[in-house]
Amino acid sequence: MSWIALLMIGVAVADLGHSVWPVRIVPESVGAAVAVLVGVLVGLDELREVLALLVIAATVMAWGRAVREGFGRGRPAAPLALFATAFAVVIVVAPAADHAGGVLEDWLARQPLPVLDGLSADRLLLLVAAFLLQLSTGNVLVRLVLAATGTVNPTKTGSLEDPEIRLKGGRLLGPMERVFILGLGLAGNLTAASIVIAAKGLLRFPELQSKADQVRIHRLTEYFLVGSFVSWLLPLASLALLAT
Repeated sequence: MSWIALLMIGVAVADLGHSVWPVRIVPESVGAAVAVLVGVLVGLDELREVLALLVIAATVMAWGRAVREGFGRGRPAAPLALFATAFAVVIVVAPAADHAGGVLEDWLARQPLPVLDGLSADRLLLLVAAFLLQLSTGNVLVRLVLAATGTVNPTKTGSLEDPEIRLKGGRLLGPMERVFILGLGLAGNLTAASIVIAAKGLLRFPELQSKADQVRIHRLTEYFLVGSFVSWLLPLASLALLAT
């Protein structure tokens, strides 16, 4: 599971970096470096593990470039295909990875917090990775799917033609609801996630029923439904991964 967690961390850090400082190369370079550094700190320093870390770093770099070109050149399918392929491959080869250890395992053994009592380094690493992935990466995946389905035009993101300008707050509500769903699932109360769905529907209802701009109501509704379901799939997939 350590390779899966490191890939998730690298991608998540790259996307977070891009949301804070959207420049070329730098965010994905930071994400790749963080993935390698964390891998070394958790004791993945044998030759096979080092080669795996290099492949993970290269994948994170490719992800950053693919996302940038996907939005800039209107090719959202490419980064989605890369994301799906990379995680499918790493899940298949995950059993070959060594268990995480190093400073993380030493810290857990020395002075674990009560909530972390009995938690392995592998499990903690995957938990952190799953949490990070719910933040900016979730938003990126949602917008890529919206663009790939023609719900939004990726080359006009942020313009008046972008439904997100109409449905404001999605970039903040999305991570909040994903983290909430993930937390409920980890607590064994996944059915309570229906509260999130109901609350979001109530919050968006006035915007979707606005009489001021009926021409775009159908487009906004499609945007809301597609984006919401894609957003919810990410924490659910993370929970399935944590359950293995």
